[in-house]
Amino acid sequence: MTARLEVLTVPSGDRVLDILPALQRMLDGDGPALLPVPADDDREIRRLTDALHPGQPIDAGIGLVVATSGTTGTPKGAQLTAGALRAGGDATHRALGGTASWLLALPAHHIAGMQVLLRSVLSGTVPTVVDVSDGFDPAELPTAIAAMPGPRRYASMVPTQLVKCLDRPEALDALASLDAILLGGAATPAPVLRRARQSGVHVVRTYGMSETCGGCVYDGVPLDGVRVRVDDDSRVWLGGRTLASGYRGMPDHPAFAEPGWFRTDDAGIVDDGVLHIVGRLDEAISSGGLTVVPQVVEAVLVEHPAVREAAVVGLPDDRLGHRVTAVVVAAGPDSPDLAELRAFVSDALGAAAAPRELHVVDALPLRGPGKVDRRGLTARFS
Repeated sequence: MTARLEVLTVPSGDRVLDILPALQRMLDGDGPALLPVPADDDREIRRLTDALHPGQPIDAGIGLVVATSGTTGTPKGAQLTAGALRAGGDATHRALGGTASWLLALPAHHIAGMQVLLRSVLSGTVPTVVDVSDGFDPAELPTAIAAMPGPRRYASMVPTQLVKCLDRPEALDALASLDAILLGGAATPAPVLRRARQSGVHVVRTYGMSETCGGCVYDGVPLDGVRVRVDDDSRVWLGGRTLASGYRGMPDHPAFAEPGWFRTDDAGIVDDGVLHIVGRLDEAISSGGLTVVPQVVEAVLVEHPAVREAAVVGLPDDRLGHRVTAVVVAAGPDSPDLAELRAFVSDALGAAAAPRELHVVDALPLRGPGKVDRRGLTARFS
């Protein structure tokens, strides 16, 4: 019988536990290939089903087709085998010190949340759920974490969630009681990481994407069975047992052109065996003939005491081509000053990287699991 892709409707809240048997069958090779879609978002369901064609044939062995997290254009579907998903889950548990119960505080139709469910299945445990369908509320963490069975307990979060917890001592205390928190989806600002660790929170920074079954590099070190290389142009490539079997309906996509490897759009360096992500090659800003990497500037901006969060984009400029623009969330009641931030960045990176324009917002817009919507910011302030 020809294998076909089937929709897996992923509910929010505790109802998400109803899909665990289907995930168990998929991991055991007894179920169909599944396309996770959010139960309460008709628009997203249409977008994903129109692009990824459930009901049509799919290669044998595919367990999940997980959409990439972009919200514009046509989504790509990473084809993940049950073997790759098992390899990722088993390697995670080895890296963290053993199987455990998990806290789900992420949308489960994205790869990071889905992996919490899959790791729970592999552990033989039932995850404790924090409902984030109406946004993440750190006040819910103490009760949820207290309800998690032991002896080992893990969670997976994105940096914006951790930022919200920093000013809630009871939430930080609850997080500190966990054996590990996987933090991924976007770069973690250094001040956020320092404050969390100083509070006793065991943060493990993860790097990966839907095409690698989620995070596959922990604190810069590849998981068992994962391969990393960096080319001369600083582009990061990922390979190994957690690699997707290409994109659905795109057999010749250039990202998978080299067998056994996935070509990312990230720039990085490997120092003494540890991978450091510098930024994204496709987000670099050309300003006045010089290249500015937004993530590098952001890392400096969030060190300023007046800045809580920061995003950097390039806005069109008749003279420079693009001008470096900072969009920040203030750390206190007073708005940061552009001249002060320019001087702060200039001292660290040089004048070319210093923002020429500043916008202060209440919150940075996000897309997918915790990534800043730079395209949205560019359109808003252009």
